[in-house]
Amino acid sequence: MSLRPRFETWSFLYHYTKMELQDKFQNAVSLSKQLTERPSNEELLQLYALYKQALEGDNKGDRPGGFDFKGAAKHDAWDKIKGMSLEEAMNQYIRLVDKLHKK
Repeated sequence: MSLRPRFETWSFLYHYTKMELQDKFQNAVSLSKQLTERPSNEELLQLYALYKQALEGDNKGDRPGGFDFKGAAKHDAWDKIKGMSLEEAMNQYIRLVDKLHKK
């Protein structure tokens, strides 16, 4: 008899039907604008990348050059999650906003 838990992780709590997922995602987007504490730059880049991936899919744009360091950082963050499904991006965005909201 195995003592392993039935589920490897608790991520199953964040899987919803497509309509529920879209509603939860939109609620998380609204909640992200009401955070009482400003997220770190790394967390802001994660939010940006997951948001863009959830709405547009993989980054197809060119990397900004020159002195656009902010644009390049955003591009790189989004590019790191290339191949992630829209649903997974929404789930991760919801989890991140939930974590930030509880800070």
